[in-house]
Amino acid sequence: MQIPFALPLIDDDVLIEVNDCLTNTGWLTSGPKVGLLEKEVKKLTGCQAAICVNSWTSGAMLMLRWFSVGPEDEVIIPSYTYSATALCAMNIGAKVVMVDVGDDFNIDPKKIKAAITPKTKAIIPVDIGGWPCDYDAIYEVLNDKEVKAMFQPKSREQEKLGRPLLLADAAHSIGATYQHKNSGVLADVTVMSFHSVKNVTTGEGGVVCLNLPEPFKVAEEYKFLKAFALNGQTKSAFEKNQVGGWRYDIIAQGLKVNMPDICAAIGLAQIRKYKSELLPERKQIFEQYNQYFSKHEWAILPPFDNAEKTSSYHLYPLRIKGITEQQRNEIINEISKKGVGVNVHYIPMAMLTLFKNLGYDINDYPKTYDNYLREISLPIYNGLDPDKVQYVIESVVGSYEKIISPKLVMSV
Repeated sequence: MQIPFALPLIDDDVLIEVNDCLTNTGWLTSGPKVGLLEKEVKKLTGCQAAICVNSWTSGAMLMLRWFSVGPEDEVIIPSYTYSATALCAMNIGAKVVMVDVGDDFNIDPKKIKAAITPKTKAIIPVDIGGWPCDYDAIYEVLNDKEVKAMFQPKSREQEKLGRPLLLADAAHSIGATYQHKNSGVLADVTVMSFHSVKNVTTGEGGVVCLNLPEPFKVAEEYKFLKAFALNGQTKSAFEKNQVGGWRYDIIAQGLKVNMPDICAAIGLAQIRKYKSELLPERKQIFEQYNQYFSKHEWAILPPFDNAEKTSSYHLYPLRIKGITEQQRNEIINEISKKGVGVNVHYIPMAMLTLFKNLGYDINDYPKTYDNYLREISLPIYNGLDPDKVQYVIESVVGSYEKIISPKLVMSV
């Protein structure tokens, strides 16, 4: 049996929506489908406004630039995340300050407070695997009197907020909740990913969700950001293409990060049934894994729903007790021989060439390394039926027993 690690959902609903874009609307780049997807995101999350973009990275860069983050500024991120969380800040000249994480893979709020300096302009917590961070604790840090007194605003937006921006990396967590609030309203700004392997996909893409406090006027910020994401242009090509709609203005040095309608069409077909069908199916797979792995004392189950949080079940990051990194790699090789695609989330950035060359050292992030060396991400996606999930489980258990059990017997 061959089971890939991830597959996008391409069903009849997707084909119908994409065909409508191709044959009926007559429009491919940003247009009516994007507008509809933004409305669906707003409906799903409860956010003030949603701006669709062509990737998570571009959305995060857009919002950091909107907040005037740049050279000489610092952005705090977890050391356990994909490199895009760092690159969105590095690519606009800011310095990335990495801090360690906790047992749940997510950023440690205590580490955030210790890392804040007068140069800190933004914090980017990451909801690893779809499990929300502790946003109350993070806000407590950001609203601390000493932190606010330390903050040195240099733009209109920074003066309005009066503290570092909380920009949630919710690439994994669409549909998750924290304290009965949806991902999308847990931070000042939330950026979600619609990449091909995500819970909702547009092929490539993302969305910025606004949840700005007073005195920000959200309608004004949304209008500006729509232009800012389109080279600072006040009208989209769709709007300019309408009769008499040719005149436009360039109001800012923007980016070209808008989402095309052809991509939005895929996401529209999925997001409309996400809460009713797609998310519950992912939860069933997650629970099937939990049911079987909970029987094995060597298995560390990933964080799961409780009174404070519910997951989006984007990943199933299984950890294995008492193994080395090399043993983990050997187990993965055995699983792969059985035709099952697995992954590791993530190779810590401080172990990657770019970041090592910049002076980041994995020894500074012990919990990150401890999580990484024993982690194996298992397949979890819509269309993965229970029989295939059972085969994955048997492959993991059999591979563990082949690699580790003989060594345990020999050591007795």
